[in-house]
Amino acid sequence: MKLIRYGEPGRERPGLVDADGALRDLSAHVEDLSGAALDPAALARLGTLDATSLPLVEGTPRLGPCVAGTGKFVCIGLNFSDHAAEAGAAVPSEPIVFMKANSAIVGPNDDLRIPRGAEKVDWEVELGVVIGRTAKYVDKADALDYVAGYCVAHDVSERAFQIERQGQWTKGKSCDTFGPVGPWLVTTDEVGDPGDLGMWLKVNGETMQKGSSKTMVFGVAELISYLSQFMSLHPGDIISTGTPPGVGMGMKPPRYLKAGDVVELGIDGLGAQRQAVKADL
Repeated sequence: MKLIRYGEPGRERPGLVDADGALRDLSAHVEDLSGAALDPAALARLGTLDATSLPLVEGTPRLGPCVAGTGKFVCIGLNFSDHAAEAGAAVPSEPIVFMKANSAIVGPNDDLRIPRGAEKVDWEVELGVVIGRTAKYVDKADALDYVAGYCVAHDVSERAFQIERQGQWTKGKSCDTFGPVGPWLVTTDEVGDPGDLGMWLKVNGETMQKGSSKTMVFGVAELISYLSQFMSLHPGDIISTGTPPGVGMGMKPPRYLKAGDVVELGIDGLGAQRQAVKADL
């Protein structure tokens, strides 16, 4: 299934995309795409519904983040071997883990706001993994059983905040609007192998990133198992698994986003995002 949340910020309703690409309302069957509704068994029950019997949503409403109730937005750095090479960094021996504030989460087509004082706002298309049930001390062999589904995640980064200021990466990753997720939460049965998905990103129509999750250093199952040794993962938590090469920081000379730019990005089978870049209010 391709599950969505639509409507104004803070008032989104759950829905799904039917076989013809039409938007259907799911609110008679689930309150929101959060908590227990994300359990793989609960999602399987939703999958038995006749999509054509669900109310049709008219028009083209705003799409919200494809999952609600995210407690943790966990990101993995330098997790693509070819991206590590462009950054001039060694391939890590263990996952590099940092957190992105969940207040950064927005819908897939919401405006991307350049924060005050920003100098180096960069793009990163990433595979998002949405946890469906609580995972603690999980074995790698069982890790994918804890996944609700997958989505496109845009790990927007302010490199000066991230690298040139004191402290850790979090403040360069957590500005408002720096975490678009969606358009869809695609259930695991429809995705297949998360380690074999094409990924792309364009700025003003020019392709900047074109890669594949094949080059991830640590795959989805390994990441879930690894993280669950240090923290419980809860339904709605998002793991952003790293980016392929082609980020602005790696260009010669570096290139960064500015007001007026348009960013488009997507992953095979998971849909696409589009953000207009604007100065913060």
